[in-house]
Amino acid sequence: MPHSPSRRGLIKGAGLATAAAASTLAAPAIAQTLPTLRWRLTSSYPKSLDTIYGAATLLSKYVGEATDGRFTIDVFAPGEIVPGLQALDAVQNRTVEVCQTALYYYIGKNPAFAPFTTLPFGLNARMQTAWLYHGGGNELQNAFLAKSNVIGFAGGNTGAQMGGWFRKEIKSVGDLKGLKMRIPGIAGQVLARLGLVPQNLAGGDIYPALEKGTIDAAEFVGPVDDEKLGFNRVAPFYYYPGWWEGGPTIHFVANLPAWNELPRPYQAAFEAASAYANSDMLAKYDARNPAALRRLVAGGAQLRPFPQEVMDAAYKENIALMAEISAKNPEFKTIYDSMLAFRNEEYLWWQVGEYPYDGYMIRARQKG
Repeated sequence: MPHSPSRRGLIKGAGLATAAAASTLAAPAIAQTLPTLRWRLTSSYPKSLDTIYGAATLLSKYVGEATDGRFTIDVFAPGEIVPGLQALDAVQNRTVEVCQTALYYYIGKNPAFAPFTTLPFGLNARMQTAWLYHGGGNELQNAFLAKSNVIGFAGGNTGAQMGGWFRKEIKSVGDLKGLKMRIPGIAGQVLARLGLVPQNLAGGDIYPALEKGTIDAAEFVGPVDDEKLGFNRVAPFYYYPGWWEGGPTIHFVANLPAWNELPRPYQAAFEAASAYANSDMLAKYDARNPAALRRLVAGGAQLRPFPQEVMDAAYKENIALMAEISAKNPEFKTIYDSMLAFRNEEYLWWQVGEYPYDGYMIRARQKG
């Protein structure tokens, strides 16, 4: 039976309406309602350290893609806007909206910055992430950072670091006395109690200082980055473990008013991209460090464990230093007590689950 003209008109109209609706749904909803924004990010790390610096470019990439290009973050290396160790100041005064840095660089402002990156004999990488995300660390962190007009997001972890490069062999605690070493954070204070002279230098400034003899030793991260920076060419002895950095977190730190002005979808995109960068950085270091360590040793680096005497002396001094800082700084004490309690609980599990498994597999590998 043929359709009536009026029925054909209704069908045609319905088809046009359906096509229009489909067209509306196909256009990204975020592009229809949200503003175009551009942030600037300054990093504390040189572009040559592509694993760390790369986390900032990863953040930028995924924030841009998630918002259909309407929220973009331009990434700048140290010196392009401000020096690497002035990144937090630039965010506080809103010279830039966000930075990539390690919060323990700023213990001169307050020692309570340090635990959110790492503390000597603190948490390993997985524990640090667990404490921040699910152990109250982030809440303590951002309550503390708010007083500086900023908010922080975990944006990477290096895993356990190396103990650094030394011009001479370390056989006893006495060998540390008078030694000038690039080592930031509270770890420098621990070693100062053993006679070492700590220096705080940005990543790009370490090699020239070590080469010229301005410093006698330097620690940075581990095989991947140390190889790129060429420390093995000017200091032969490569020590482990980096007891001061069992699992340091790199942060993205945003200006708090700027963050609060962001539409919630942009905040969500930033948070998700930061969390991805956090896990991706650790995965990259775990994947790349073995080959880099092989190359360094093949090239002449002399791998050495810190003597037990040095480890024990550092551990003892660290306990004393933590108590002294806690007695003077209630903010630090609250944060440190939280981290310490979490560490003790975590090792209850690790000594049953993780450590026996890893220990067995290491021994099995050595047996071939």
